[in-house]
Amino acid sequence: VKDNIDTADAMHTTAGSFALADSRPAGDAFLIERLRAGGAVILAKSNLSAWANIRSSRSVSGWSPRGGLTRNPHALDRSASGSSSGSGVAVAADFCAGAIGTETSGSIISPSSANGIVGLKPTVGLVSRTGIIPISHSQDTAGPMTRTVEDAAIMLNALAAEDGRDSATRDVDSRRPPDYTKFLDPNGLRGARIGVDRRAFGRHPAVAELANDAIRTLRDLGAEVIDSVMIEPTDDLRRDSFQLLLWELKNDMASYLETRRDQSPRTLSDLIEYNSSHADREMVFFGQETFLQAEEKGTFDDEIYLKALENVQRQSRDEGIDKAMSEHSLDALVAPSSAPAWSIDLVNGDARTGGPNSAWYPAMAGYPHITVPMGDAFGLPVGLSFYAGAWQEARLIELAYAFEQATQARTVPTMLTSLRLA
Repeated sequence: VKDNIDTADAMHTTAGSFALADSRPAGDAFLIERLRAGGAVILAKSNLSAWANIRSSRSVSGWSPRGGLTRNPHALDRSASGSSSGSGVAVAADFCAGAIGTETSGSIISPSSANGIVGLKPTVGLVSRTGIIPISHSQDTAGPMTRTVEDAAIMLNALAAEDGRDSATRDVDSRRPPDYTKFLDPNGLRGARIGVDRRAFGRHPAVAELANDAIRTLRDLGAEVIDSVMIEPTDDLRRDSFQLLLWELKNDMASYLETRRDQSPRTLSDLIEYNSSHADREMVFFGQETFLQAEEKGTFDDEIYLKALENVQRQSRDEGIDKAMSEHSLDALVAPSSAPAWSIDLVNGDARTGGPNSAWYPAMAGYPHITVPMGDAFGLPVGLSFYAGAWQEARLIELAYAFEQATQARTVPTMLTSLRLA
């Protein structure tokens, strides 16, 4: 379980920071209650990118002050990606049957792709956020990270439920099917209409080649493929989406910290002060400029926040995914999930491979997204993404399962010290 999810046991919940190391949650997160009730054994907390990668724009994926550095098991000098890096590695390296990650903007999809596993980011509101250290109530969700689509469906059965403490989950029990495993159909692509979102094809030529091979496979499996269904972001969308996260980080963090049992930090300002006072271990490689930007924001009734929220949801939903799905009568959109894992660089931070990624629009919209292995580039795994409109998890599971069963593209990590030494 990612170390930003509350467990009321001997394990800490810290978001990778010593600021919360002496504090305890009041109880299990709702999703942990669900997992335990379903018979799951919580083995450990997995490391994450510090504060789920929101503290700094120069962060190092997979590194936190308390947890140290998480490495990619396919090549130990490569990034495990963030922020659910430890969850992705634990599954890929066979430490567990499955793990829980969280995503605000790619943090389930990217590490799942980079580590060669299945990651399912649900519709915001399908899985309760009660007891999860937050960034944004508009975009945050937890979801399963597993080696197979079947395991993701099994885990989602336990995770998806209405929680009276999280208003976003209202009516979930009427929106979800009784059993997601009923959609594990190897013929699930037959007759499906799939749109190709080519925005992410420019991130790496080897990935584009793999994705084009995958599209041919979709056709071979009976899907009708509609190419170049493009959703183009605008400059104001990029600006407003970041502003939205800053506003919600400040306010949502304070609401969460108030639930801790003891005298831990209570506000984002408290965390900033702690980091400054303990910079020698909290800010070894990068600072907290994003925290500082968020601290300058106001309350949710501010007109600037309300306009940003409206713009982000309108462009990502009505004028984005919903429009593309409706105009082309699609079952899902597909795109490569990410570029291959980049080299770890603690000094300069994460490499910023060019072009947009597939996670951005479904993350902003709060819509479901699943990645499944589609092959490897230079020995590094890459995933294929399927995403769609709200509450379409069952259909995405069906499509991803059919692709997975036909391709069997997952590779087992070999723990290479470096690709250069392979």
